[in-house]
Amino acid sequence: MLDRRNLLASAAAIAIAGAMTSAPAMAQSGLPDTISWTAYDVGSAGYNQSVAIGGALRNELDVNLRILPGRNDIARQIPLRDGRVDFSATGLGASFFSQEGMFEFGEASWGPQEVRVLIASNADSNLTIGAAGDLDIETVADLEGKRVAWVVGSPSLNQNIGAILSFADLTWDDVERVEFPGFGAAWEGIINDQADAAFAVTTSGQAFQLEASPRGLVWPTLPFDDEEGWARLNDAAPFFVPNRATLGAGLSEDNPHEGPNYPYPILLSYADAETDKVYAMTKAMVELFPVYDGAAPGISGWHIDRQQFEWVVPYHEGAIRYFEEIGVWTEDHQAHNDGLIARQQVLKAAWDAFVAEGVSDEEAFQEGWMQARRDALEAAGMNPIWN
Repeated sequence: MLDRRNLLASAAAIAIAGAMTSAPAMAQSGLPDTISWTAYDVGSAGYNQSVAIGGALRNELDVNLRILPGRNDIARQIPLRDGRVDFSATGLGASFFSQEGMFEFGEASWGPQEVRVLIASNADSNLTIGAAGDLDIETVADLEGKRVAWVVGSPSLNQNIGAILSFADLTWDDVERVEFPGFGAAWEGIINDQADAAFAVTTSGQAFQLEASPRGLVWPTLPFDDEEGWARLNDAAPFFVPNRATLGAGLSEDNPHEGPNYPYPILLSYADAETDKVYAMTKAMVELFPVYDGAAPGISGWHIDRQQFEWVVPYHEGAIRYFEEIGVWTEDHQAHNDGLIARQQVLKAAWDAFVAEGVSDEEAFQEGWMQARRDALEAAGMNPIWN
């Protein structure tokens, strides 16, 4: 089971403690008067946490945070790609899937994106499938034949559901797929009896709404002792880790959930983001933590001692500069980060070479890119993950 609290040495906490006592000094660290993020829909965990962080920035640094909600990965990523926002508090789709050039990010208008992480939240919650509580659903296997939400333009939601279904040796073909235009609409669909299950973080506002509705809420379990189930899940989604969640709708220390998790939200930029601004934003996120901690469900996951510096998307050099200053970035972290950047370079070179072939047919383009991607990664000795 993942134990994030032991990831960093206690010396890091000592190094940060002094910095946390002097908010006025942070005003000189390079943040502009107004910064902008994209985030998930209003009411989502990512949006609620962004609002709380914005309050701390305003009250302590006189910096305004403008939050632009987006109902799917593409809607959140376009403003970041086009430079209309500084950062994005996002999820797996806009980070890992966009890096990999997969799903919607494998279309001709996208391709592999050179994204970078600043910092991420690793909370006592899970990212998993929630279901209506009036259908006697207890495990993932019980989802067979049920109506499951498919959110248009959100590969991170849809592919994650597919991966979790594989835990019970199920696929999307074993459930009834119901399409919705956004994350919030999918959960409203469960309340309105248009669907039976959807993907979310357990601390999502929509999950609490379902719990309070006449249908109620249940989180189907993925027991840790089901080794074959976890092997299937990790084959489909290597970014998931088993986690005992105690935070979220219907969850507590006395009623935990055994299931999957990964960092969420993830504060994201592109590789070419201004280093000083990234440094300043990362510094503010760490040093203002005591101010915004407790202001939204799951927000404690942003603490520095919960960071996973060897995940699947590389960190930005501006964030690394701050982590080095406070003594939490190691040579092993840098070596892992360099490997992830090399993977992005392999993907970008494969994309550029494939696009130059001028394939115009949409279906042929998708098939051709998947083949080119797989060939390039395997030639570099890297796991393509999707075959």
